[in-house]
Amino acid sequence: MMLKANNIQKSYEELPILKGINLEVGKGEIASIVGASGAGKSTLLHILGTLDRPDSGDLVINGISINNLNEKALSAFRNEHIGFIFQFHHLLPEFTALENICIPAFIKGLSKNEAEMKAHELLEMLGLRHRANHKPTELSGGEQQRVSVARALINNPAIILADEPSGNLDTENATSLHNLFFNLRDTIKQTFIIVTHNEGLANISDRIINIKDGLII
Repeated sequence: MMLKANNIQKSYEELPILKGINLEVGKGEIASIVGASGAGKSTLLHILGTLDRPDSGDLVINGISINNLNEKALSAFRNEHIGFIFQFHHLLPEFTALENICIPAFIKGLSKNEAEMKAHELLEMLGLRHRANHKPTELSGGEQQRVSVARALINNPAIILADEPSGNLDTENATSLHNLFFNLRDTIKQTFIIVTHNEGLANISDRIINIKDGLII
């Protein structure tokens, strides 16, 4: 089991957001989290991504219990085992596509040569080799999102968490991105958990996780 969450609870200022989430996701599975705004989807994603800690409950990722890690160990774990894809890319504007992709690898401690070699491989795989030295403002929305996918992949993460990854893309680029996720699942058994309002993506996922009022229904 790649990820196991048991009885995850989270409140903000006494307002309960997550009321006991139980979830298991296997290796090579694409699971989509759906639900109305305010249902707790993003809160859950932040906790699964170790960006926030639950008030109670257990989280195990790739066989490692997150509850037992201090902040420094948690930060290192997150960088190595979890990849993130956001709706608005979050690429650093002053860096090229290649440099943006390399950042998590540098944090992990890879040499410049190792990181750049891996980044070039990912750019090639994603059809962006010719865009390596372009900055984000010189890339289309679809290209920027592919760069963010490459950045998420560079440390060979156990799991990739995506928050509305195609929410900012037109239909053609969204379809291309979704196809890319399934290609990564099929070729390298990449695991994805995706928060999405895109019904098309949810419907072709391996599993739909529906959240309502802080619970999986």
